[in-house]
Amino acid sequence: MEEREELKSILGYLPVVARSRSLFWPSQAVETLKDLGRGRVNSGEVLFTAISDLRRSLSASSSHPLTPGAADGYALFFDDIMSREESGKWFGEVFPALANLLLRLPSLLQLHYQNAEDTALRLLDSQQPGFVLLSQELISALLGCSLLCLFPVTDRSAKHLPTINFDHLFAALYDSYNQKQESKIWCIIHYFEKITSRMPMGFVSFERKVLPLEPTPLRISYPKAEFWSNSVIPLCLFEVHRSGLIEDHSSGALEVDFANKYIGGGALHRGCVQEEIRFMINPELIASMLFMPSMADNEAIEIVGAERVSNYTGYASSFRFCGDYLRNQRRGEHFQAHVNKTGNDFAERQQQQEPGRIGLEYNPHLQRWLPFQKENRVVFLLVLE
Repeated sequence: MEEREELKSILGYLPVVARSRSLFWPSQAVETLKDLGRGRVNSGEVLFTAISDLRRSLSASSSHPLTPGAADGYALFFDDIMSREESGKWFGEVFPALANLLLRLPSLLQLHYQNAEDTALRLLDSQQPGFVLLSQELISALLGCSLLCLFPVTDRSAKHLPTINFDHLFAALYDSYNQKQESKIWCIIHYFEKITSRMPMGFVSFERKVLPLEPTPLRISYPKAEFWSNSVIPLCLFEVHRSGLIEDHSSGALEVDFANKYIGGGALHRGCVQEEIRFMINPELIASMLFMPSMADNEAIEIVGAERVSNYTGYASSFRFCGDYLRNQRRGEHFQAHVNKTGNDFAERQQQQEPGRIGLEYNPHLQRWLPFQKENRVVFLLVLE
């Protein structure tokens, strides 16, 4: 098992151990997870103690302590913000089921590597195009590790990987409480409530796409500014909608995010705009943050099949969790992220354009549109505020 190159590339970023042909939890971690599965946790304070015990069993606490305020954030949410009824359901039903799911993580990973060939979980390095296909069940176990802050983080910054554990998310709630941060956590909690009551059995794909920087025979390379300024090819037909939300568009739409170079942006910190909201209402997107290093100018990340679980209202500081998302359990959505070279705000981009600059702005989009050139019509959603 550990001889597979794909597993070798990601093993140092997973909380499990590989030996011979097996993946497993350390024995102390197994005992702690079994206790959690028996419903031995009844508060946020006790939950964080269990998190600390698990991290010690994985030697994670000494190598990289959790961010200050995380313990207080877990206690604040589960002991003060949650109602007694909500807390009783979480610690009586949801969390024990989640702990039992985590016990199965090694076997879920082994099954994944046995069945996957070119789509196995691995580090998808910058400038290396590749495709990973994960079951929703495996993703739910990985996100359970994020909730309990079990992923090793020592070498993540060296590989330009984004945050993956949830300690910053909870610490931000305590450090400067606001309803926006609380609502982000409610989206995550609701996701775990849903998957522990009915585990989805589909798959989500994650792909890093790369345009070559230098001209390559039979392949389209990363265009220079002159490509756009000299082009006489007409644009395809498109529609502009002055209102509406991109995630509410009809199924089959391609969603393009003017994104942070780190996939997910500030989703697991304090961020709460376009990309971060998408990652909260479709938490399976967060799995990409485990193995996708930052994007360069000629790269894009495409995610297909992440399921939306939450409704919301507002934006940024007015963002609010509004319960379950039920509309036909729509799946197969295309979410794509890319580097925005000239700034995150659309108005700022307009002001910053220089001669030749606007062509570079289009380049990250090109590699997303190429696979869809068979279509004769493209629909865009543009929200004007």
